[in-house]
Amino acid sequence: MTIEVGDRAPEFSARASDGKMVSLAAFRGRYLVLYFYPKAFTPGCTKEARRFRDNHVEIRELGAEVVGVSIDEPTVQCEFAARQQIAFPLIPDNDRAVSTAYGVMRRFLPITKRVTFVIDPDGKVAARFEHELQVNKHLDNVLRFLRDAKTTA
Repeated sequence: MTIEVGDRAPEFSARASDGKMVSLAAFRGRYLVLYFYPKAFTPGCTKEARRFRDNHVEIRELGAEVVGVSIDEPTVQCEFAARQQIAFPLIPDNDRAVSTAYGVMRRFLPITKRVTFVIDPDGKVAARFEHELQVNKHLDNVLRFLRDAKTTA
């Protein structure tokens, strides 16, 4: 099942790289940028994480929070967050529960697709971006969406 724009975002609750519990419900009233990436420490995923990190303040100023998800083990996510100085939560989805709920698992490979969802303050998917190789486009599309949402609010 693929989650598309207009769908209710699947609820989730998971322990993040900082040890705190993160849930979709905790972000009600704000936009949530929920991005799925295939594997920590790979060049594309590192670049993507750094871009979200470097623009985290602007994303928050535009009324959104960021959460990253990959199926890496918790120790790998913690190390990735520490080495890349990621201030937002990274979810180690090693049981694939969140990735499966959002329909981003690859059919024949044990990794996720690179997909970014923007979930609106009411919990519905407001935008969905999927660029497997063009990692820069995820942040660019998110910023454009959030800026447009702010000017039309």
